[in-house]
Parts: sequence; C-alpha cells; structure tokens
Amino acid sequence: MAPRKIIIDTDPGQDDAVAILLALASPEDVDVLGITTVAGNVPLDLTSKNARIICELSGKVDVPIYAGCDRPLGRDLVTAEHVHGKTGLDGPDLPDPTLQLQDGHAVDFIIDTLRNEAPGTVTLCPLGPLTNIATALTRAPDIAEHVQQIVLMGGAYFEVGNITPTAEFNIYVDPQAADIVFKSGIDIVVMPLDVTHKALVTKSRNDAFRALGTSVGVAVAQMTDFFERFDKEKYGSTGAPLHDPCVTAYLIRPDLFTGRHINVEIETESELTLGMTVADWWGVTDRARNATFIGDLDSDGFFALLTERLGRL
Repeated sequence: MAPRKIIIDTDPGQDDAVAILLALASPEDVDVLGITTVAGNVPLDLTSKNARIICELSGKVDVPIYAGCDRPLGRDLVTAEHVHGKTGLDGPDLPDPTLQLQDGHAVDFIIDTLRNEAPGTVTLCPLGPLTNIATALTRAPDIAEHVQQIVLMGGAYFEVGNITPTAEFNIYVDPQAADIVFKSGIDIVVMPLDVTHKALVTKSRNDAFRALGTSVGVAVAQMTDFFERFDKEKYGSTGAPLHDPCVTAYLIRPDLFTGRHINVEIETESELTLGMTVADWWGVTDRARNATFIGDLDSDGFFALLTERLGRL
C-alpha cells in the first residue's frame, strides 16, 4: 500500500516535535507533503523556527515548511510558555536552524496542495490550534472534497480541560476555527486528552529513548525530561503525556487506538465554557455524528512503535 499523503499543521512544542519526528521516520507509512506552522504553544515566529529545528534534527531537510496564521480568527492569542518554556522546545540545547521557510503563506500551501491532489487523498494532521485549517476551508470550500481525513489532537471529555476547567488548550486558543472544522463534513478523528493522558513517558520509557544513543533519542529524552515537570505537578502523573504523537501513531497503527463515532460540538460563546468540546459520548442527543473520538490506546504498543521509529533517525 502506498504511504498516506499528509500535511502536518503544528505549533511546536516538545510533543509536536516528537509527532513530527515519528512521521519523518516512517516514510513507508506517511508521505509528508509539507509542514505548516501556526501560533499556539508559542508565537508564530518561534513555532516556525522550531519546526525547522526539528527537521534539521531528523536529517530530513527536504520537507517544505510554511508559516501560517499568527493569531486566532476572532480573539487574542493565548500561549503556553508555562508548559513548554520560553522557546517552546526547552530541554535540549539544539542549534538555530539554517533551513529556510518557504515563500508564501501556509494557508495558500494547504489550498494549492489539496487542489493539486486527487479527491480524498490527503490527510490533514493538525497538532495545534485549527486556525490555518479553518482559514483554508473558509477561503476555498472546494478543498474539502480533496481531504481524506482530518486527524487532530484537541479537546477532552472525561478529562475536561487543561487550560480552563472545561477546555483543552488547542481548541480553547481558537474555538471559532475549531467550530468551522467540526462542521466541515470532513471525516474527523480526534485525539483528546482522554487518550493522550494515557500516553505517559515513564522513566523506563524515557530511558529507552536516551538509550538509542542518537542525537534524536537524546533530544527527545531531554524534551520529555523538561516537559514532564508541569504534568507531574498538575496531575500527579508519573511522566509527561505525549499528546501530539498520538496523531502520527494513529496514521501508522490505528489498531493501537479505540474510540466512538459521536457528535462533537464546540462552545464558542460562553465565557464559562469557551472552547469546550461537547462530546456526546453516550449518544443522548439526536445530533449527527461527525467525529471519531478516541478514548483509549495500547500504551506499550505505542511506545514500542515510537522507540523503534525514532531509532531510525
């Protein structure tokens, strides 16, 4: 089977970095057509810089990288330096990139790429706020038919929120964009906190990354060493949850994940619950099902896959 064509839309972020590395290490499974960056974990200039650092770390410098939207559709930008550090990639000491951004805007790249591919053949993989994706769909509605699937990290149900009591960060940053995407009619797979909080980097799993003895393995171990301090303090967990790599792992090994096809709506108006993913997990409404909401994963299988693939780089 030919590798799945994907566009990674991202706001790196240590866990975004690992998701990108997993994709770049898996050419037999995914063909990364490009990487687009968005403001989220840190402002756009840093997410764009970090995407280039990650590609150089991987040795895969032929993937085009485009900078996208620097703010949400209808509100001020909220960032997460308190989680990811001032650079977004705090932890390892990685050199500034020499790889250059491509000319042009990420949204134009998404539109042009989808129009140039056959209908239903490109998967969009948003790892951050959905601003770029929503802008592309609004500006060029015809591209929807070219999208095979959107597999995204965002939202929560049983795990409620990590940036407000009811909202997960990616959705909260740009709820208007999320609303557009979830109403697009495109086949959507959601990796919410409910599953990503089960992808925990324990000490033994991080030791396995470090034991790879490569620049990638050591850097990933250092990223999660830094990243885990926030979640250990906040949740009392045994390590850092690798949120975004769940997206890439799903593309490679969907059998590692289980969930339900349900209705998901985005709260865009309430000050109290802005950005909440209202997931009809129990089917108590008659609203149309629009997303596969993942709830569990085989964590041992997930980390075995991740360690093996990172070892290739």
